[in-house]
Amino acid sequence: MTIPATMRAVLLTRHGGFDCLDLRDDVPVPQPGAGDVLIRVGAAGVNNTDINTRIGWYSKTVAEATDVGAASGMAGAGDDGWSGEAFHFPRIQGADACGRIVAVGPGVDTSRIGERVLVEPVFRGSDRFDVRYFGSEVDGAFADYACVPADYAHRIECDLSDIELASFPCAYSAAENILTRIALAAGERVLITGASGGVGSAAVQLAKRRGAEVVAMVGGDKADAVRALGADQIVPRDADLEAHFGHDHFDAAVDVVGGAQFDAILNTLKRGGRYGVSGAISGPIVDLDLRTLYLKDLRLFGCTVLEPEVFSNLIGYIERGEIKPCIAATFPLSDIVKAQEAFLTKRHVGKFVLAG
Repeated sequence: MTIPATMRAVLLTRHGGFDCLDLRDDVPVPQPGAGDVLIRVGAAGVNNTDINTRIGWYSKTVAEATDVGAASGMAGAGDDGWSGEAFHFPRIQGADACGRIVAVGPGVDTSRIGERVLVEPVFRGSDRFDVRYFGSEVDGAFADYACVPADYAHRIECDLSDIELASFPCAYSAAENILTRIALAAGERVLITGASGGVGSAAVQLAKRRGAEVVAMVGGDKADAVRALGADQIVPRDADLEAHFGHDHFDAAVDVVGGAQFDAILNTLKRGGRYGVSGAISGPIVDLDLRTLYLKDLRLFGCTVLEPEVFSNLIGYIERGEIKPCIAATFPLSDIVKAQEAFLTKRHVGKFVLAG
């Protein structure tokens, strides 16, 4: 395969609105260094983190819900990214990539050329928390080509399309990571917030795969779609959880919403219950009664860096058909703004994917 000198890519030029996304066709194709592979991107998923980064929501100066500045950016946002380090522009975003290896750098076996791969989006360095996030600290998948460390390009063999496969990496690994951290077991009862979104809908499937009883919180007319993913019970996203379930009902909770429901979620956990969080779209600042935490012996888990086994396990689940893709819509890369606008309506279940 002849690799061109330049490619199409969407550059994030600064924090702010949709005008910060610059579609270019003259971006140099990255060159794989030692231990790297070059991937021809077949499809790339859209995630909350793409929008959160664009609008500057990860800045500690921001306290609002993500939808406050989703179109125009967050007023007063600093340049600190999700890792706490300063964010560098321009950046090619996109944490989800399915594609084929078309070139390898020094130290990588040339037999890998032609492999179909999924990219594990969190690259670990010298220790557990020395990490770079694909599409954040390093350039990602909103481009024709992407360069990644060979160890994080996982071979995948199945009949799913590139579009279907691109729905998995970020959302499903985040969900599986939470379930791994909270050690969710068969027969346990788990509450999943934001269950119609990418991570939430993935968590529903993955929790059912483990044999758990799933109670999913969803809004609008999405109940049937989330029930079809395996949820045993649906409650509205604005439900009075304590009125529905009382105290000491759930063994565990998976939360990607945060905001006003946080206190109620903890109150409905059993003594010794586990709470895992990997998002806060309804607001990052919450009320915590420390008496609830210590008197009920609760365990709270923040979940970003993937446990080492999570992504390889996910590959196995996909290849064995134990989980299924959940695609809300597809768009060409050139329509990334339309894709984000549709994403922000929150009328969908599952993932938006860019391809072609």
